Amino acid sequence: MFSDVLHVSWMSSDWLLGEEKVTQPPGDVILTQGQTAKLNCTFSTTDPNRALFWYKQEVNSYPKFILTRSRYSADNSPEFVKDRFDAELKDSSVPLKIQDLHVCDSAVYYCALRPTVTGNHQRLDKKLWSCSNSMLLFLFLFLSSTKISLFIFM
Repeated sequence: MFSDVLHVSWMSSDWLLGEEKVTQPPGDVILTQGQTAKLNCTFSTTDPNRALFWYKQEVNSYPKFILTRSRYSADNSPEFVKDRFDAELKDSSVPLKIQDLHVCDSAVYYCALRPTVTGNHQRLDKKLWSCSNSMLLFLFLFLSSTKISLFIFM
């Protein structure tokens, strides 16, 4: 009955630090394999050089970097090719678009705003001003409880 179905769900919560804010909306979306998913992420910041990041976390795994969008660059991780995973940085949002959905796209997706990186070659500490997840992850300092979960069923 539900073959080739993608189930998208997310819980909403805002993370606020100073004037930085990231929000992912609540709700469920059900899509079929091969369709396009659009995962919303809105933000507010006073930083004119803002940069937004998307991450994917599969079951029993760590978050993987998907892409970053800023005023000056649009970079994707090699395993998340731009023809399937893309995002357009707008004034107050950076929706993630995943085209031609596959079962392997099932995961939790996180949106993050403006990280700062410090450290040297031996040690790298990444501090996130805003992010959308309630867990303290090994590289992330400031995180909230917003997440987007994608479930694809055969």
